[in-house]
Amino acid sequence: MHNFSSGEKRNYYGKADVIVYRLHRDGAPPPVFGAAVTMLLYGDAFWPTYSSGDNTNLVATDSMKNFIQREALNFEGADLEGFVRFLAEKFLRIYPQTEGIQVSATGIPYAAIAGGNMAYAPSGPDRAMASIELRQVGETVELRSGIHGFKLLRLGGSAFTGFVRDEYTTLPEVTNRPLHMWLDLEWTCSPPAVLAASVRRLVHQVFQEFESGSIQQVIYRIGARMLAELPEVAEVRLEANNRTWDTTAERDGTLGIFTDPRPPYGVLGLTLKR
Repeated sequence: MHNFSSGEKRNYYGKADVIVYRLHRDGAPPPVFGAAVTMLLYGDAFWPTYSSGDNTNLVATDSMKNFIQREALNFEGADLEGFVRFLAEKFLRIYPQTEGIQVSATGIPYAAIAGGNMAYAPSGPDRAMASIELRQVGETVELRSGIHGFKLLRLGGSAFTGFVRDEYTTLPEVTNRPLHMWLDLEWTCSPPAVLAASVRRLVHQVFQEFESGSIQQVIYRIGARMLAELPEVAEVRLEANNRTWDTTAERDGTLGIFTDPRPPYGVLGLTLKR
């Protein structure tokens, strides 16, 4: 199910996972700009398709795919926030029967291989994202940015103690565990800003610089630092997964063998506003 910041829709439709790679082979930055795009439309003009099969005002989803891929050539920017706004605004101008549009893009990052500027390899695993919802009346409902897919490992300095113990409790308390967690975060800015590089750097700094009593404390520190150090951020939403590895064998508390944890896994969420 897809959600819209402007509220629940009676009907919507669109094209998902449209892949675009724009290459600047003359070295202009960025040489590789990749994105997976989802475009969703809503409005009363499209209702007859559902109620009677009348497609008079319908823009085919194949046409939407072609629009995204061809117009990527005309986008002169280098950020996802600018890309989704460019696509949404131009689509609304071409197809005035569209009451509102939501365009979301997740980056497909590539980094140069050391020693040259012609060879690249996928980077990550975290990926930047941006999503915009616009109305035909010229209203920006929401512009949201984020980074999904952080995978963070801390060799020690993470504890989890003092939680409720009763007849359902089997988890032992730990004071110095190797912590492996996944993290997605999204934020809104006022005024709009491109902050992915700053946020990525801040996440890494916070994760390495303090000993935590819980994953909840880790994501709170990240969100609080974003609000403190990035004045453009109005709201930040964070969701972490506890993916701490299962212990296979340990020796002297310094050498250990671990394996991926079995499901289920813990999910921890937080929203902070300025």
